[in-house]
Amino acid sequence: MGQTLEQKRANHAWEKVCAFSSAKEAEEYAQEAKKMPMRIMSAGLGHALAFILAKAKDKKPKLKQLHDDLTEWVIKERPIHATHSDSLMESIISGDSDFLRRVTDEALAYLVWLNRFIEAKGLADDAEK
Repeated sequence: MGQTLEQKRANHAWEKVCAFSSAKEAEEYAQEAKKMPMRIMSAGLGHALAFILAKAKDKKPKLKQLHDDLTEWVIKERPIHATHSDSLMESIISGDSDFLRRVTDEALAYLVWLNRFIEAKGLADDAEK
């Protein structure tokens, strides 16, 4: 038997959290990952992704990794058929409402694991200091 979907989500999230070489490198990623579910629920997935990409461009380059990790999981690993295999945000823009609903649900489920592992590795504590 293969892994369940939850196990696959957990494995992918764990690999992403463990990939940071230092707590400083993970700090901005951890801060924004913890805020993402609330941003998604209040403004939508597209707006939340646009927000982190804007912050990544201006002053926090590590935030693009959060977009890329979500894109990798939702579009490439999951996989949910998308029009732009390298950008979840661009796929949302060009997708339909059913696509948006599916990727939003998947992103939220993935972020549960990502944030649990951020806490488990102690990155959330560093981010809150």
